[in-house]
Amino acid sequence: IGKSAAMEHVFEMIRKVAPSRASVLITGESGVGKELIASAIHNLSPRKKNSYVKVHCAALAESLLESELFGHVKGAYTGADSARDGRFKLADGGTIFLDEVGEIPLALQPKLLRVIQDKQFELVGSAETISVDVRIIAATNRNLEEMVRRGQFREDLYFRLNVLPIRVPPLRARKEDIVPIALTFLQKYSVETGREYSGFSERAVKAMEEYRWPGNIRELEHAIEKAVIISDGKMLDADDFDFPSAAPPSESLPNDATTLEEMECRMIRRTMDKHRGNLSLVASELSISRQTLYNKIKRYGL
Repeated sequence: IGKSAAMEHVFEMIRKVAPSRASVLITGESGVGKELIASAIHNLSPRKKNSYVKVHCAALAESLLESELFGHVKGAYTGADSARDGRFKLADGGTIFLDEVGEIPLALQPKLLRVIQDKQFELVGSAETISVDVRIIAATNRNLEEMVRRGQFREDLYFRLNVLPIRVPPLRARKEDIVPIALTFLQKYSVETGREYSGFSERAVKAMEEYRWPGNIRELEHAIEKAVIISDGKMLDADDFDFPSAAPPSESLPNDATTLEEMECRMIRRTMDKHRGNLSLVASELSISRQTLYNKIKRYGL
């Protein structure tokens, strides 16, 4: 959904890359709809009748990710009581979507590079080579080019993934799309709650268009769902939304911190206070993955 020039470009790119077999890298902030774009590419491709397998790379522990992607044989490691096919095997003939691909550890990246280049891999604990025909779509909210410069991501893997790039703009950069998307969510949650709404007041539209939406479309959906639940009228008004106010410029950085770790800890704490503990919004504003945020929260005892 969208009528902005930026999204028209994205729609055109989807139509162009869908018929191809080449890898696609979708980039953009958390919550902009990268997973929906990946699904659209698969559904418009010649592989649409075959498997579409999704992998959330940041949601799996490093020790389990290799087995999840490539499978394992019985006894490959402690707890491997039976053989299991990995996601690449399940996606054979179809498409695999690697969400948050920037979270794949360096040690595992050569094996991913091989399956992209040669369409081959081995199960964990086995020397048998398996061949697959899989179209790869990857997504990330991280700057992979910067990660390559820092030695955190293999350059050859980056180029293999980034054959067909699609950059999704944040919601604040396409304000003309906010109301059409909001109306779609309003209709969805009206049906769910059994209540009818005629739309948004002028004050509500103004408030939505002026807000920066750090959580992008995901945050907009949550805001509409909440407003539908608490509203007493037939039209949603600005008072039905609870947009957190931004911190004053003088408080945007913890200038009284004496070390980088203290600065980072205080910035995370203030951002968590700002978004009332919504970790998805916190991670989006700080431009880090949710898994990285979880690790830092645990590290600093927040």
